[in-house]
Amino acid sequence: MIVPDDLRYSTEHEWARPDGRKVRVGITDYAQDALGDVVFVDLPAVGKQIDSGSLLGEVESTKSVSELYSPVTGTVVAVNTALADAPERLNEDPYGEGWICEIELSEGASLDALLEPAAYRDLIET
Repeated sequence: MIVPDDLRYSTEHEWARPDGRKVRVGITDYAQDALGDVVFVDLPAVGKQIDSGSLLGEVESTKSVSELYSPVTGTVVAVNTALADAPERLNEDPYGEGWICEIELSEGASLDALLEPAAYRDLIET
């Protein structure tokens, strides 16, 4: 499984890529592999206030429907609308074109509770 070193990870298999006060969010390679072929992504609404650990959306695959959880607290400021027509991007490029949304961190919010890459690797290998 691919686990990029420049990201932070949730125990629910979402990744977070910080860029200043904004954080790009997606699902990990491990998650997309477990899901199988993704056929639909329910994206959050831009402007939605979200708490870390709260429901962010859903991913439907040929195997099941899985809930997505926000790895951070903040406001959704962008969504990857390309996933509406090409949900398979989650399988093909989970860390690139398959991103789900961007969240602007709330005041005082951080990525401190998220796993470092080595800790995430340990999680998925056990």
